[in-house]
Amino acid sequence: MVFAELNIRLNDVGYKNWLKAGYCLLKLRDGLQGFVTNEMRSFHQTLSRNNAVLRRGQRCPNYCKPRGNQLQSACSLCEEWKKEILKHHTNRGGVINWGNCKPWLWPSQHWELAKAYMPHGQADVPGPEKCDAAALLNLINFCDHFSFVNQHKVREVIKSRNELMHSCEMKVSSQWMCQYERKIEDLLLELNHIPEVAAAGRDISEMLSVDWSVQVPGVDSTDGLDYEMLDPTQISQVEAELLRESLQELRFQIEAQGPPAEQDLADLHRLRDFLKSNKDLEDRFQAELLEVETLEYQLKQPGDRETEEQAPEEDTDVPQKKMKIKN
Repeated sequence: MVFAELNIRLNDVGYKNWLKAGYCLLKLRDGLQGFVTNEMRSFHQTLSRNNAVLRRGQRCPNYCKPRGNQLQSACSLCEEWKKEILKHHTNRGGVINWGNCKPWLWPSQHWELAKAYMPHGQADVPGPEKCDAAALLNLINFCDHFSFVNQHKVREVIKSRNELMHSCEMKVSSQWMCQYERKIEDLLLELNHIPEVAAAGRDISEMLSVDWSVQVPGVDSTDGLDYEMLDPTQISQVEAELLRESLQELRFQIEAQGPPAEQDLADLHRLRDFLKSNKDLEDRFQAELLEVETLEYQLKQPGDRETEEQAPEEDTDVPQKKMKIKN
């Protein structure tokens, strides 16, 4: 029966809270996209205008590329851009994910500049519309162009986001949820002058005020009761997006390590088993589950993994270690 399995999962209060908290992040992401685009465009223009070398409008002659997560032996122009990126990074002693970037595009594309302030895994992301909340919050936290935003409020949401996405059972308590909602509200109020953020805040408030239950024909409609419920398709889409983000984050984390941490592998197996134990999710995540099986096979082949780690063109960058979204 359509949505019957989703209905059963929503009977678990902890899981329902996990989905609600994730929905807040999805809406926050939507609200921030236009804001960070405009600010990074302005930041890019400022760097180009104020630096005598960059002001010349030259283009990279060598199509400089990172080697793994390192950017070495770059041309003089890319080195100048690299210096500017580091100058405006709030965590200069931390790991910079150069593997996210296509340095030869720094002179012309502001979003390639933004990727240097984001977690691992952004190399093929063309713009903010394809980013998750993690990437956008990282950008605001690590690029000092955003110093006008209350960074404490940003970091509080970052901290909660880490706890949420790294919850091995995909459950959070009602007490945690109350604290989380306050942190989200504080950040939304900080940026409430941005129309898209204000709209996201209204959507979040509305969605948290209704019952996250699913109407299953012949099962839920009893005694003529009429509950204000969400469209089950909408809940299902939120669930799929959050589970996909969790799965992708674990894969990125494991692929960046050698050897991977036992806890990361255990979390990946737990998420895999959760998907396979729910027929509707197993059907929906067939491609992702196949990728997990392929990754597990590769991890059992130490020789192959060693070869991959030595390949110069592969992105093997490790996540940032301080105040990060993706560990």
